[in-house]
Amino acid sequence: MSSLQNLRKELKSLANPEKAKILQGFFKTGQGQYGEGDVFLGIVVPEQRKLAKKYWNLIGPQDLQILLNSEVHEERLIALLILVKKYENSEIARQLVFDFYLENTKNINNWDLVDLSAPNIVGKFLLDKKRDVLYDLVKSSNLWDKRISIISTFSFIREKDFEDTLRISEILLKDEHDLIHKAVGWMLREVGKRDVNVLEDFLKKHYKNMPRTMLRYAIEKFDEKKRKKYLAK
Repeated sequence: MSSLQNLRKELKSLANPEKAKILQGFFKTGQGQYGEGDVFLGIVVPEQRKLAKKYWNLIGPQDLQILLNSEVHEERLIALLILVKKYENSEIARQLVFDFYLENTKNINNWDLVDLSAPNIVGKFLLDKKRDVLYDLVKSSNLWDKRISIISTFSFIREKDFEDTLRISEILLKDEHDLIHKAVGWMLREVGKRDVNVLEDFLKKHYKNMPRTMLRYAIEKFDEKKRKKYLAK
């Protein structure tokens, strides 16, 4: 039995139909919703991380592609977690992992898939490089490309490098999707945790025109008085 077959067998053994039903609703898999058609086995992320740790050096590019092409959410997620492990454990492979990731953005098509992978692959790879690819992604008509663009900057934020987060946030101010509002607000909040003055300078320019959800996420750590001030627009 191949490593891929063994991995899929272990995933199936962990399946939880009741949990799967909950996740189908939580990740909006109904007709016309952002996760339409996504299929869940009902496996929690910590269990998938254990499997990624076990299989990261056993699963090659062809098998990763099979997993990423799967309609099963957990199979796509385990592929991404394995890619993160490959990136972390092999400096030589980082360019290949980065390129492979960007070739598969169409399969990174739910918010958890983006959030658990983009900063750890795209963001980390671009720490010391030109970041033009993020501006290509943010101009995409695809929701998930745009989310990858902003969430990838989390790696820069951790290094107190805020410029691209702020620039991409400005580009996304008029985006209509709630999941983009939440992502931008989250990244702005993370900026504020490191330097509240940088966040407040951004807010002074834009808070009156920010989507309400984006603003609420951005100011979540402010005291009540300050939050009310920003919300009273």
